[in-house]
Amino acid sequence: MGNLVADLEAFRGKRVLITGHTGFKGSWLSLWLHLHGAEVFGFALPPEGESAHFSALQLDERIDHTVGDIRNESQLASIFDRAQPEAVFHLAAQALVRRSYRDPIETFSTNVTGSLNVLECVRHSDSVKALVFVTSDKCYLNQERQAGYSEDDKLGGHDPYSASKAAAELAFATYNASFFATKSNFGAASVRAGNVIGGGDWSEDRIIPDCIRALRANDAIVLRKPQATRPWQHVLEPLSGYVTIGAGLFQNPSKVNGSWNFGPPENAVHTVHEVAEKCVEHWGSGSIEIQSNPNDPHEASLLQLNCEKAHAQLGWNPRWGFERTLQETVSWYRSVVGGANVFNTTQQQIKEYEESGQ
Repeated sequence: MGNLVADLEAFRGKRVLITGHTGFKGSWLSLWLHLHGAEVFGFALPPEGESAHFSALQLDERIDHTVGDIRNESQLASIFDRAQPEAVFHLAAQALVRRSYRDPIETFSTNVTGSLNVLECVRHSDSVKALVFVTSDKCYLNQERQAGYSEDDKLGGHDPYSASKAAAELAFATYNASFFATKSNFGAASVRAGNVIGGGDWSEDRIIPDCIRALRANDAIVLRKPQATRPWQHVLEPLSGYVTIGAGLFQNPSKVNGSWNFGPPENAVHTVHEVAEKCVEHWGSGSIEIQSNPNDPHEASLLQLNCEKAHAQLGWNPRWGFERTLQETVSWYRSVVGGANVFNTTQQQIKEYEESGQ
């Protein structure tokens, strides 16, 4: 392992099902695998908003696109039956912490019940050889500690989103031990990534989209928790890890089965305020306003990942540091806001990322 392009090429000609392909990470992954010759099938809710990355890429014309809800077991079983996937990347989720406070039932039903439906479909599929089950770094019980969380740390969550991801991880571990361990020619792994940023994310209550919207409108960037730290990484970083895991499951499932962290080095600690400062710097103008609201719902202030397992056993390492990550992210938005073609801009960044590790 350790050769990203070779890992991507492992999917050439293979049928790959991606749940959540209309989302931010899902659209990048769908395009990336499509560019390397995979036969991509997507199953997800419709893309949100007119500016959705999926829509701007015109992915519905490039891959097999199906609108559906992972909470609907019959819809999900139908796409498994039709696609007969050899690999499954499960990304579909309710992914916003603050939305989870507004609608905890939607969050738990999507992230737990929906994920159980995916696990059941994989369990009963004869075609699937590899399952990459995506959760979040927030599945760990956050103790506001300096050290990064490793794969064997305790799971849990203070907010509905984090708790739902911890519950999904427990469901995965149960299926892995009870059913998948005896499934021949098959491997499954759960993957946990840090805070992902990059072009094409227009979600609510996320630092980069909020910064870009403020900068476009020439408004001040408002920060709720400016000193909160996160393991910031470009979207292609964890996706490269997911691809590495997927290829490894095809080749040597016993080595790759289990859980994996993908994030920047633990010493690459940066605050929300630093992210906003870099956005202003690379955009070329703007200001930052700090606003605090004591009634805001709880969000963790300190969060880091320990990714030594991926470094040592997979040969996986981040390619872009904090500075390059912010530079490439803001560059994507500046180009697209300026009228550049979204597909060409995204494809070029993928090419640059692949070449940066050579």
